[in-house]
Amino acid sequence: MRVGVVTFPGSLDDVDALRAVRIGGNVGVPLWHGDHDLKDVDAVVLPGGFSYGDYLRCGAIARFAPVMTEVIEAAGKGMPVLGICNGFQILCESHLLPGALIRNDHQKFVCRDQVLRIENAATPWTSAYAQGQEVTIVLKNGEGGFIADEETLDRLEGEGQVVARYLGTNPNGSLRDIAGISNERGNVVGLMPHPEHAVEELTGAGTDGLGFFTSLAAATFV
Repeated sequence: MRVGVVTFPGSLDDVDALRAVRIGGNVGVPLWHGDHDLKDVDAVVLPGGFSYGDYLRCGAIARFAPVMTEVIEAAGKGMPVLGICNGFQILCESHLLPGALIRNDHQKFVCRDQVLRIENAATPWTSAYAQGQEVTIVLKNGEGGFIADEETLDRLEGEGQVVARYLGTNPNGSLRDIAGISNERGNVVGLMPHPEHAVEELTGAGTDGLGFFTSLAAATFV
């Protein structure tokens, strides 16, 4: 599959995401924030980093980037979209996902290997995993606390839209230990940890994140 990775001003994990896409057996296609062109890709990754310097609010300015007009339209038609860390924040700001990401409850940036449980293995980004599988993926964020009202949280739980959950000590205060969610259709996924940093043994982080990129081969949303 052709997988586009968007570069915003301030993105710092776009190159890593492109590499992960290729290691996962797909064709990585660089996309630029200022273009109204998705270059005929089959899926899109919004990478981590500090888009537009995180000014105003994380992801709030990136949401209005020209390329996001195309991403929002494509997502509405079923294209798989993955937002990683800052990309997750952008998806929430774009209202492609509910809720919001706020400052970590301990007011400190966290960077560590984090154990997750895959709660939904039926999305185009998680089908390579088994339901309930535990994986270890790099986590690095300062505004990673997922919040939503109780009604929204209950709906996410009840509809199977919680994609991944933190195990062990909650690293950032995310409600109900939520590490990642999907939209109702399942094609749009936001994940706070960084699977692109856990795709090869060379980096020392293992390969538990690779499934987020190999899963696309079986995607049925395109």
